Amino acid sequence: MEKKIQTLASLGASSFSVRLDEVRLKDNSTGKRIMIDHPMAAAIIPFISDSEIIMVRQFRYAVGRETLEIPAGKLDPGEEPEECIRRELVEETGYKAGQLKFICSYAPAIGYSNELIHIYSGSNLTKISQKIDEREISSVQRIQIQEVRDLIKKGVILDGKTMLGLSML
Repeated sequence: MEKKIQTLASLGASSFSVRLDEVRLKDNSTGKRIMIDHPMAAAIIPFISDSEIIMVRQFRYAVGRETLEIPAGKLDPGEEPEECIRRELVEETGYKAGQLKFICSYAPAIGYSNELIHIYSGSNLTKISQKIDEREISSVQRIQIQEVRDLIKKGVILDGKTMLGLSML
């Protein structure tokens, strides 16, 4: 078990914080650990039909390019994952899911972050809005399930939550 001795540096952002901690290791020596305190998130694989899903394109600053992903977002304070994904699906795609099914939860960066992402599938979709959050989303696309493997192999889909969620179905 590692035990924190002290925080050496920290950085706060609007939705997460980062610390550099000095820790005592199992052998009683010391080391340094980065810890990102991040809110939970939820993601959804929205099925428009048995063979077609909705995905979103958005620019991701960290990788310097546009990506193709399943809709997702951070939980607001006090919000449950199911509430979050219902809200995010409408904001990012304009669709509402009539039915949600929990798939799994996972830790995308377990070595340095406490973030958990809860993944759902959604069906019985209804278009309720033409407006999407254009600050985040470039476009909404309908993708055939049979195309997904090729999109991953070509590097069009490289997002972990998207690949994990699709592989769990």
